[in-house]
Amino acid sequence: MNEISFRRVGLQREQETKFGTQMLSDGVRFRLWAPFSEAVSLKIYDLEMTVPMTAAARGWYEVEVEEARPGMRYRFVLENGQEVPDPASRFQPEDVDGPSEIIDPRNYAWQDGGWRGQPWEETIIYEIHIGTFTPEGTFRAAIDKLDTLLELGVTAIEIMPIADFAGRWNWGYDGAHLFSPDHTYGSPEDLKALVDAAHGKGLSVFLDVVYNHFGPKGNYLGVYAPLMNAEHQTPWGPAVNFDAEGSAVIRDFVFANARYWLNEYRFDGLRFDAVHEIRDFGPRHLLQDLAEQIRASTDGRYIHLVAENADNQAGWLKRRDDGAPWLYEAQWSDDIHHSLHTALTGETFWYYADFDGRTDLVGRSLAEGLGWQGERMEHEGREKGEPSAFLPPTAFVSYAQNHDQIGNRPFGERISHLVDEARVRLWAAIYLLSPQIPMLFMGEEWGAKQPFQFFSDVGDDLADAIRRGREEEMASFPRREGQGVPPDPMAKETFLSCKLDWADRVEGEHARFLSIYRRLIALRKKEIIPRLYGMSGYNGRFELLTDKAVRVCWLMGDGSELSLIANLSDEPIEGVDVRGSDHLWLEGSASGDTLGGWSAVFHLKKPD
Repeated sequence: MNEISFRRVGLQREQETKFGTQMLSDGVRFRLWAPFSEAVSLKIYDLEMTVPMTAAARGWYEVEVEEARPGMRYRFVLENGQEVPDPASRFQPEDVDGPSEIIDPRNYAWQDGGWRGQPWEETIIYEIHIGTFTPEGTFRAAIDKLDTLLELGVTAIEIMPIADFAGRWNWGYDGAHLFSPDHTYGSPEDLKALVDAAHGKGLSVFLDVVYNHFGPKGNYLGVYAPLMNAEHQTPWGPAVNFDAEGSAVIRDFVFANARYWLNEYRFDGLRFDAVHEIRDFGPRHLLQDLAEQIRASTDGRYIHLVAENADNQAGWLKRRDDGAPWLYEAQWSDDIHHSLHTALTGETFWYYADFDGRTDLVGRSLAEGLGWQGERMEHEGREKGEPSAFLPPTAFVSYAQNHDQIGNRPFGERISHLVDEARVRLWAAIYLLSPQIPMLFMGEEWGAKQPFQFFSDVGDDLADAIRRGREEEMASFPRREGQGVPPDPMAKETFLSCKLDWADRVEGEHARFLSIYRRLIALRKKEIIPRLYGMSGYNGRFELLTDKAVRVCWLMGDGSELSLIANLSDEPIEGVDVRGSDHLWLEGSASGDTLGGWSAVFHLKKPD
């Protein structure tokens, strides 16, 4: 049982939570977990009042204020006089350090009552960063682009993290207030309007969430509660406390946040950032409890859970007898990306070093989802991964680029900036027609000229430290011809240079890119997606035809066999049945039984 019994009067399911505020029939209830504080008061600025909160068991404080109304701003006052925002604030209109605003989640009039979501097999993801997706960089402005995404053919958008961060621009992985959409993007109602509009057009909406760390500025929870556990370290410092004293409520805080996005904002799924950096050595890992709680708390809609897991832990993706996931639908497959990136660009530095000359990893990752399944990676200096052949291909998300693979480069180059049009098209054909779940990064479909660079506006007090960290991280990254000093990650110009120019879509090579992406996606919908249903594990196999060419075959759910032959070299290969009766798609060139360099052919042999 919770420490304090709630009055059920006036509460709707979408706003039931033991954190933050709850709207009552006669006012507002405020709650805070502050076990390190001997006393807590509530300060409501609009009412010019400060009232003591009632202490309850296990570090909880609560008070009900009849005069409180939506739109009013408040903070909690600790015993030493420090004023802190609500860690479960629904909105921070004056940024992370400012007062929290009372939001009534019942005020938005949803129009998507018939929306039930979409099966995972139908998913074609389009990843966006709200701040650079449109010139305005807002939730409302993104609504105006939904029709163009429908024309492209994608079925879902995935929004990079929006939890309120310090400053005016950020990738989103420095979130300080997990429950508050960043104020620079718009209000909570604006975000709901975006989700609502997407549903009205038949698009699912996923949200990227970060539970492995908090941003360096603006989160005060650690001042009065055991938020961090210094016994475990991450790349960002001490780990979030998921397994030491006081961790039960920290875990509940994360569980509540995940339920909040899915129920109060009606997102269709969550992508969990870098779950390998979630340090939990307790009896039940956070990832297990998190997925189980989410699946038990939603209303029967299709809800999809996707992990980013650099440790290639395939066990989190296990399927039930009926093919449904026990916990998580899928994980991003960096192995598919890294192996193809190395083959197509020739880059063998950084984390691409372990993929140098490994065409077998291209084949294995396409056939089985993961390339590294327990072998030692010399560059990383460790054994990595678990066997994954038992999983269906839909347990993996495949892509030619995403925010990391572009933005982790010093100059934020897209793949279309690194290789010629033919190789970009080759990669697009491979990942859009293979049976994994495909994901595009915003602007990819027209070969956008704009980079996607790392940018932050966390404040002058931390600016130099962030610059130094970025310089150290990129110090060993080789420069391409003509490149000078990487852009300043703290400069406004760096952020603005990443905003998409939608006018480019209809011109020259951009229009050609857009045409090919539309055709590939249409073909996927017609021939691939219907055959994903019923696919089981152990359905993929591969063979090397040369040291730079690979054949991959998959047994589809209807008994069809989908096959790919990819020539990842300049030299043509002979003996390839290019134009057989089961021909599906040729990308590149072919003559007779010879497949040209940097070309691929798909065949679909249907059951008799």
